[in-house]
Amino acid sequence: MAGRIRETSIAAVRDKVRIDDVVSQYVTLKRAGGGSLKGLCPFHDEKSPSFNVNPGRGFFHCFGCGEGGDAISFLMKIDALSFAEAVERLAEKVSIPLEREDGDGAPERPKGPQRSRLLEAHRVAQEWYADQLMAPGSDAVVARRFLAERGFDQASAEHFGLGYAPRGGEDLYRHLRQKGFSIEEMTVGGLVAVGRSPYDKFRGRLLWPIREPGGDTIGFGARRLHDDDRIEAKYLNTAETPIYKKSQVLYGIDLARRDIGRSSQAVIVEGYTDVMACHLAGITTAVATCGTAFGDDHARVLRRFLADHEEFRGEVIFTFDGDAAGQKAALRAFEGDQNFVSQTYVAVEPTGKDPCDLRMAEGDGAVRELVAKRIPLYRFVLTNILEQYDLDRADGRVDALREAARLVSSVRDKAKVDAFARELAQMIGIDPDEARAEVRRAAARGPQPSRDARRRNPREEAPEPPRRPTGPDPRDPRFSLERETLKILLQHPMVVGRTTGELGPEDFTHPLYRGLWEVMAGLGGPLAGSTDEHWASHVGQAAGSPEAVALVAALSVEPLPIAREPDGPYLAQHALRLLELTAARRIADVKSKLQRTNPVDNVEEYNRMFGELAALEQHRRSLRDRLAAAL
Repeated sequence: MAGRIRETSIAAVRDKVRIDDVVSQYVTLKRAGGGSLKGLCPFHDEKSPSFNVNPGRGFFHCFGCGEGGDAISFLMKIDALSFAEAVERLAEKVSIPLEREDGDGAPERPKGPQRSRLLEAHRVAQEWYADQLMAPGSDAVVARRFLAERGFDQASAEHFGLGYAPRGGEDLYRHLRQKGFSIEEMTVGGLVAVGRSPYDKFRGRLLWPIREPGGDTIGFGARRLHDDDRIEAKYLNTAETPIYKKSQVLYGIDLARRDIGRSSQAVIVEGYTDVMACHLAGITTAVATCGTAFGDDHARVLRRFLADHEEFRGEVIFTFDGDAAGQKAALRAFEGDQNFVSQTYVAVEPTGKDPCDLRMAEGDGAVRELVAKRIPLYRFVLTNILEQYDLDRADGRVDALREAARLVSSVRDKAKVDAFARELAQMIGIDPDEARAEVRRAAARGPQPSRDARRRNPREEAPEPPRRPTGPDPRDPRFSLERETLKILLQHPMVVGRTTGELGPEDFTHPLYRGLWEVMAGLGGPLAGSTDEHWASHVGQAAGSPEAVALVAALSVEPLPIAREPDGPYLAQHALRLLELTAARRIADVKSKLQRTNPVDNVEEYNRMFGELAALEQHRRSLRDRLAAAL
């Protein structure tokens, strides 16, 4: 068995990997000043960004939930990887060969196939399926015809990675066996099933690879093509696996994520061909769920790329059919509207065509126009409710108001309720105060979820509150000077000067701050970091405890309270103030002892302490003079 990864290899991975490249596969990051980037935390739900990444120092830290660390720990947390798996994935990303210790004494790996092996099996399968789709003389001609009839050529198929599973039943199984994959890796990953003998899960079907934001294939969507297919379902999707969770995956997110971040717009369609049609028509922010309704987990994934927070609002556009099923889907989307800070819209084609059908019938321009003519989601939903009543009759208006008010009152974002109530009054033709009063009455009666809502969520659980940040409170004024000094020493060690060399552990009163100073001293002191490009990362590696590692991450990304780059005098001011505070504490301690000492009975001790007090007072005056000169 291969041994543990050598520390030199781990250090090489840490030095070469850019943490912003890793994190941006999962989160849209925007510049936040001071060399830091900011986005919505992927580890807890939030509406104002508190997740910071500092590429220069290789750390991330969330000031909301307290998660922090380097690129390795980020991957471990976000993808539930072991330390070794995270290092292996990053090493592959930056093309660093890993050296290992002897196998004896190596830690036992978790049971089941490694995530990296499951991803590799899917990569090999996707490439093989793609080859089968274009193979001349194969039964894939049916799949190619299906695509051509919908306006998708070979270039389109290659762009989206489409493939075809031969009808034989064991073709992929034999190919993967030849490539060295075990039957366990194939079955756990959902590529092969076992009956009397192993057989391919997708047979005789057109395949869409479903990928993570970073581009790794984790599953497939398979479309029925042949009348004699024993599985009647039109679409067959990968079942839940260790790498595929249908409630958290979005088809097309790998292609759309960058444009979603750039434009702060996301278009949610209903199928794989709709995503293709939108992208080919120029709507490159389109994504779709994979065999399930759009839910809260999908919204959380999308918000990270949308940069959907209170400081900057974008838009989320749903496309639905105009039929009853589409209206039902719109109602579900409205119930989840409060998941987004961004404005939510709906784009419905009047004749009921989905984006793929619309592109086939009227071309790319019609798809772009569909999205451009979007209307607010709440207006679409309320219109559908009001259309069920005769608004020319008084009793019809009363019933319509009562039904619509119940829906408006269910919105958790109370800032939207009044606006919806005014819109509702205008749509019915009544006084806004009357609509507001009915909404208040509906709220007092309490929520009355539909049968579908109860079935989907029998009891709404309160969200788990984010964990409090570990370590000292950054707002505690008692330790603010210590915190600011350590931030400078971590972020800008090149400004270290002679004054810094006078500092010692006794100048830091908080145990974690003192411990961090001692870690830096153990690495040669802050001066050793003045030419070390990865100084903060090396301090983090040497920090030891999880609390200390989290503190290094926090101090490495936390902005300094100045607009310019700190210089030597700026750091000297902090160091001199710390030294003065230490001198003041020692003066107070000596004075207290003097008060408790009898000058007659303990003349020698009293005189020694009196002389020490005089020297400390002189030292403090000297520090004050130096501080005045540094200002």
